[in-house]
Amino acid sequence: MAVRIYHNPRCSKSRQTLDLLKAKGIVPQVVEYLKTPLDAAALQALNAKLGVPVRAMMRTKETPYGDLGLAEADDTALLAAIAAHPILLERPIVENGAKAAIGRPPEAVEAVL
Repeated sequence: MAVRIYHNPRCSKSRQTLDLLKAKGIVPQVVEYLKTPLDAAALQALNAKLGVPVRAMMRTKETPYGDLGLAEADDTALLAAIAAHPILLERPIVENGAKAAIGRPPEAVEAVL
């Protein structure tokens, strides 16, 4: 599997992570998840690769999080919320085979390369 980055070009950390990959000679598949949202099943698979609680892959300070009352939601509801409101997905996420990492800081993705 090729390296994939779930990317938001408006995010400085996402741009920095993409630059880091390119500097290492990696040309990743770029998925602009705001334009091409992941469904709940794909998000669940990505979460399994990350190995973190679902909430850790969410941007909890984004408006939809509070508006939808997700503070007490279970994982199924959280994944459905990210699928419906992709702005809730933390960025960037780099996926490489069976592993994935959130690029905050960008150097954190080196562990999965």
